[in-house]
Amino acid sequence: MVGPAHAGKVALLLDRYLASIERDPWLIVPNRADVERVERELVGRNGGLLAGTIGTFDTLFELLARGDGDGRRVIGDVERAVLLRRVTDRAGVPGARFAGLGDAVGRALSELDGALLDWHDVPGSLADVARAYRSELDRLGAWDRALLRRRAIERLTGDLDAWGDSPVLAYGFEDLTGAEWRLLEALSARTDVHVSIPYEPGRAVYDSLRRTVDDLASLAGDAVVELPPRAGEYLPPALAHVERALFGGARTDVPLDGSIRWLEGAGTRATLELVAEEALALIRAGTPPEEIALVCPSVEAVRLALDTAFQALGVPVAFESRRSLRATPFGHALLSLLRFAWQGGERPELYAHLRSPYAGIPRKDVDWIEGRLRGRGVTAGERAAEVTAELRDGRSLPPLELALSDGEPLAIVHALADAMLRNAYGTSAPPVGSRARADLRAHDAVTRALDELASLAGSGEPAGRGDVLGALDRVSIRGEGTATPGKVAVLDLMRARTRRFDVVFVLGLEQGALPRRPRVEPFLGDDERRELDERRGARLVRPDPASRDRYLFATACSRPRRRLVLVRQAVGDEGSPREASPFWEAVRELFDDDDVRRHTVRRPLSALTSELEAAPTERERLRALAIAAAEAPAEATALARANGWDRRLARATRAFARPTNITHERALRLLSRESYSVSELERMASCSSAWFVERYLRPATIDKEIDRMLRGSILHAALQRFYLKLPSAIPGADRVTAENVEAAVALMRDCVVDAVETGLRIEAGDLGRRELEQGLQRDLEQLVRDEATSTSPFVPRHLEVSFRSFELEPGVVVSGKIDRVDGDPMGARGIVVDYKSGAASSAAEIRDRDLLQLPLYMLVLRHQLGLEPVGGVYVPVGGGRRPRGLLRAGPDAVQGYSSRDYLEPETFDEAVDGARATAVGLVERIRAGDLRHDPQGGECPHWCDLWRMCRKDRP
Repeated sequence: MVGPAHAGKVALLLDRYLASIERDPWLIVPNRADVERVERELVGRNGGLLAGTIGTFDTLFELLARGDGDGRRVIGDVERAVLLRRVTDRAGVPGARFAGLGDAVGRALSELDGALLDWHDVPGSLADVARAYRSELDRLGAWDRALLRRRAIERLTGDLDAWGDSPVLAYGFEDLTGAEWRLLEALSARTDVHVSIPYEPGRAVYDSLRRTVDDLASLAGDAVVELPPRAGEYLPPALAHVERALFGGARTDVPLDGSIRWLEGAGTRATLELVAEEALALIRAGTPPEEIALVCPSVEAVRLALDTAFQALGVPVAFESRRSLRATPFGHALLSLLRFAWQGGERPELYAHLRSPYAGIPRKDVDWIEGRLRGRGVTAGERAAEVTAELRDGRSLPPLELALSDGEPLAIVHALADAMLRNAYGTSAPPVGSRARADLRAHDAVTRALDELASLAGSGEPAGRGDVLGALDRVSIRGEGTATPGKVAVLDLMRARTRRFDVVFVLGLEQGALPRRPRVEPFLGDDERRELDERRGARLVRPDPASRDRYLFATACSRPRRRLVLVRQAVGDEGSPREASPFWEAVRELFDDDDVRRHTVRRPLSALTSELEAAPTERERLRALAIAAAEAPAEATALARANGWDRRLARATRAFARPTNITHERALRLLSRESYSVSELERMASCSSAWFVERYLRPATIDKEIDRMLRGSILHAALQRFYLKLPSAIPGADRVTAENVEAAVALMRDCVVDAVETGLRIEAGDLGRRELEQGLQRDLEQLVRDEATSTSPFVPRHLEVSFRSFELEPGVVVSGKIDRVDGDPMGARGIVVDYKSGAASSAAEIRDRDLLQLPLYMLVLRHQLGLEPVGGVYVPVGGGRRPRGLLRAGPDAVQGYSSRDYLEPETFDEAVDGARATAVGLVERIRAGDLRHDPQGGECPHWCDLWRMCRKDRP
């Protein structure tokens, strides 16, 4: 029976099934999810079923294979994956250590077995793997699904008692493997076989089905029933036209009248929000949620973003695809603990388990302990477990103890999975709710996988820790059932073929997403498939992927009864345009351009909210109202007053105009200190908001690591050690010269090692320690060599000069630390040296940007050390950059620096005095609580990430 969608093929097939019920018929459906649905439909049509069987091809194969009572145990997917992994390891297949290779080998063997080929039919390493795998199955006395199918075909073709008079009816498939073809061929010689398949001769949309239809037609002879198109009887005119004209029809004058819509969004989240809003509107208009379907090329690719977008609007969804165990909370917690215990994982893996509800440890205790570990930089696995136990007053971690115990791996994981459920839900009441159901499904999947591995162990192949972890990493969990009441269905193109809904959304209509890129198989290329087809009739040549996706898309477009919604991303998440899929264009070309534009909804990147009238929820309405207030404040205020949103709107509109001055008495007392560091005053001069956030709010990451601050501290310590030891290590040396530079470099290396040893107070690990030490060695060696070429006559005199109470004027006291002071060997002059990890600032930049360190340090030099300042320089560490700074010009000027940094004595003194006045003014502003959005130059620098807290407008 052939014909297009809505021609009545399946209805006719079910009528024939019921008509032959006395002969105990067999009905083959696409998958197990369809079995229950078809049973309900038949019971509804006939009032009851007292005979007949409904199942999949696999169900029928198993019945035939075991019909004589002589069968073997059939291994499961987990056992098969473990066996294939071992076989590829032993065979020495290149890349066997990679998990993906076993999956590729498994797919290739499945296709060969489905084509009823043996290992000697294929060349190369795949034949060796196939032969070894078959030998393993024989040794274990087991079958896999492929051998079971072979056994079924052998019985059907060689045993007269294998099948009686029961007719066989089948629908919902497009391709036939070699085994399925042989099954139908053998059955057709014994009984009536009725097959329903969508097909119309000459239509491009069915090109991928031509071989299957031709082969079945050769079996049927004259018994081919061609049903005429009837879509117009059941569908709105626009949908009926799509069914009849897609991929080959002409434009029509049929109006769209809402039965077809197009949604274009910018970015994944915005596009899915459009879909969620449309679905919510349909549900509010009376469409049951279970009558709405979202059809995707890949459910896993959009699962997280789609679930988030729909949850935000309160629309429940049911994913009808299988999900990886590792992507579930239960599986993630279990696998994280096993990787930590069995594979030498680090702190993140351990705490991924401990922070979950399955660990049985109070969350507040875990937060506190992890904070301590992260603050101390503890990452290594054994050390993380040791410190965790110490911080728990010696109490052990029961889950970790269990994972590290010496028992059998399968028993350990069984006990862990059971303990995780008990910890999460207790034992006094049954777990209820959607989260509990998801955890129970995950636990069931783990138990099934372990049972399969136990069966393998019982056959003489015990499972090690690597086998258990590899198996669990590939376990998948069944999705929610079909047509879950009260939930929107999310399913892929294949599962959508045999379903009907009132409304269908087809997602992923971007170039590259649909049609999908073909998957290249490493073991069975197109040439090998064609050769095996010609030589053995293996049915391995696959339809063109684009042709297959064209058929699946056309099928998805024929699933809705009332409305079809096509969805695509017009712009990617990063803002770059994305081309539309040719399938998207194929539907648009069937209708008038103006009509299509009227039925297309677009959301650009700039549309952060919905229109106020169309906002789907109160939260979205409030967001839209806040934006409207910027353009029409009077209307927005009136709307807010009418709906009781006055206070919320007032808070939103004041967000960027809120006064920032600090006025609270206790806060002002906190700011009014006796002394201020020179570095914080310099930061205050650059931006008072940034100063307040950095110095008082002090946001920081909890993880202690080798950052710029820690590196700078160790660098300063190494330099101090170097200059202290220089005179004694190199007798007679008071500075680095060309004559002693090599000895000075060796001394610096020793000082760096000592500084890292004493200054690195976190557990950074060997790699981090070596990276820090080698980086400092490189930079400080360059500094020493640069200093050897300096022409300045000044020599280091004072190191790490601290001052705590230098008074700029009465009541204004500053503090700080001068890295180094170089003095004139023959006089009382001095120069300030400050080390910088980045580029040094010139004299012009010091004056223009109110850089206070060098000028104020020079005042300290004069009044506390008794040296007349002739300048101050920033010395870059590493990179070979030149020192820059602020220097006094004149006949007694210190030489050896950039000519542009020398100022006339009057100008030099003005710069120093100006810095004093600036510092005094900044202290007065701090004590007055004067905080402003005042980045230097009027614009925030591109590297500043504090704008989220200071609320500074940015372009």
